Amino acid sequence: MMNDSIGIDISKGRLDAFRLSDRAHRAFANTQAGFDDLRRWLGDSPISRIVYEATGPYHGAFECALASDLPLVKVNPLQARRFAQARGSRAKTDRVDARMLALMGDAFDLQPDPPVEETDHELKELQIERTALVRDRTRLLNRIKTQTLSLTKRHSKARIAQIERQLAAIQDEIETRLRADDGKARKRDILTSIPGIGPVTASTILIECPEIGMLGRKQIASLAGLAPMTRQSGQWRGKAFIQGGRKFLRDALYMPALVAMRFNTQMRAKYEALKGAGKPAKVALTAIMRKLIELANALIRDDRKWAQMRA
Repeated sequence: MMNDSIGIDISKGRLDAFRLSDRAHRAFANTQAGFDDLRRWLGDSPISRIVYEATGPYHGAFECALASDLPLVKVNPLQARRFAQARGSRAKTDRVDARMLALMGDAFDLQPDPPVEETDHELKELQIERTALVRDRTRLLNRIKTQTLSLTKRHSKARIAQIERQLAAIQDEIETRLRADDGKARKRDILTSIPGIGPVTASTILIECPEIGMLGRKQIASLAGLAPMTRQSGQWRGKAFIQGGRKFLRDALYMPALVAMRFNTQMRAKYEALKGAGKPAKVALTAIMRKLIELANALIRDDRKWAQMRA
């Protein structure tokens, strides 16, 4: 009982829970009342971890309600599925998924995540809204290029103007919430001191990667999906590639990397060295993206702003 694992499969309407110690299964509503019922079902027995998958919008309320005093562990759905396949499980039901999550937590001795603050969820919601608005704007900008009627063009332009106003309001709200938190405000100032990283990118990094500054160099690169995956077997050597990680975090680093490549002396030298070694431009740019996130992580860890290195 001292190392008990709970697996919870989260869907829109309910939570399927499985307790490894006595193999008990129970379903609860994915509501505040359901969270209260879950607490009562867990009782006072020691729990090492409650393992669940990241499920987009469906796990947010669950985290907010339980993260303050329960050992939650959020895992990647793909990794959880591969663990189930490795155990020979082909069935995929809510009950089976919950059991596999409990087994995965026990097999890998997964440690609880740092508690997620309610403000982090609010910032994430704002970021999701911002991302959706950017996509809508891109879609309209592409559509307007093929429109021929003045009426449809007028409607598209009006909608684009509305989206621009909404984006400004969203970003202002994000900035206000970041400034209200001394720790996040300091991190934001450090990030924006790095050439190429502006306020929007800084806020995206802080929202998509709240762990920044607490990870090692390889960990932060892997989390962003910028660590090259080596492929080799015997004498065969395949090309390394990047995979997985947090896509929105990686996307946020693309434009700053282009700026850094042109205006940051050290980054430009790195880029040119890779190109000179025969690396494709895309590979060299990916390396700059990795350097940027590693630099940001190191500066926040050391609590210092960026400064140009002396020759």
